[in-house]
Amino acid sequence: MNSPSQIRVFSVDDHPLLREGIAALVNNQPDMVLIGQASTGSEAIQLFKEYLPDVTLLDLRLPDMSGIDTLIAIRTAFPNARVIMLTTFEGDVEIHRALQAGASGYLLKNMPPSELLDVIRLVHAGKKRIPPEIASQLAEHMADEALTEREVEVLQQVAGGNKNRDIANKLFISEETVKVHVKHIMEKLGAADRTQAVAIGIRRGIIQL
Repeated sequence: MNSPSQIRVFSVDDHPLLREGIAALVNNQPDMVLIGQASTGSEAIQLFKEYLPDVTLLDLRLPDMSGIDTLIAIRTAFPNARVIMLTTFEGDVEIHRALQAGASGYLLKNMPPSELLDVIRLVHAGKKRIPPEIASQLAEHMADEALTEREVEVLQQVAGGNKNRDIANKLFISEETVKVHVKHIMEKLGAADRTQAVAIGIRRGIIQL
């Protein structure tokens, strides 16, 4: 039975092994208890309403919807929800989106367990926590000009191996316009060619494969 003084933690991840690890870790702490788990975004939104946890650990990549969309849905219904995003991924664009959507913390899955517990306590106390290596990544691209929505669409098509003519047909624009978009994308990302632009786009979380 959890006591009123314990931090009530809710864990959302589609990897059973990771969920088990988090459950064991949290339940071993005298000041916290795991009150529930979910493996998809829709399940997380549903169960959050039932559990109303103090702190939610939310995976960025879920099978049915993105962790960021899950975060937005939860915080739209419950603006005070305290959510820590967990990921294997350091793309600054996704980190930025998660923080804009109201994440209280952002952690990489390769961090030491003690750090996760510290961050749960900090977030429960109303503080925010971004590890230094993630903060420096965000800072590195702070001044960069963001890609427009159309440029992201074009880059996603390039990543799919489509040639300019195919992209033009799919997006109902001229081939000349596609070339202009590709040129701007490469300039904004500092890429030497299309392949490098795709690699940078994936690494920074601008596009997904």
